[in-house]
Amino acid sequence: VRIGLHSGEVEHRAADLVGTAVNLAARVQAQANPGEILVSRTIVDLVAGSGLSFVDRGAHVLRGIKGEWRLFALTV
Repeated sequence: VRIGLHSGEVEHRAADLVGTAVNLAARVQAQANPGEILVSRTIVDLVAGSGLSFVDRGAHVLRGIKGEWRLFALTV
């Protein structure tokens, strides 16, 4: 199992969710190793103070998404 998380605005079309945030979450998931939960900087910022810990996995170019995105692995 590989999990990728990002948070942002989505558009609801019929029974589907679409938009840049959905695409970005899929691209983050594609970078995750088996058994890993990988998140965008947005998620790290949103959960600040929660006690969750992350390891910086560096900047990545995500297919179809402009720029570089810093990704973080959730540690347990």
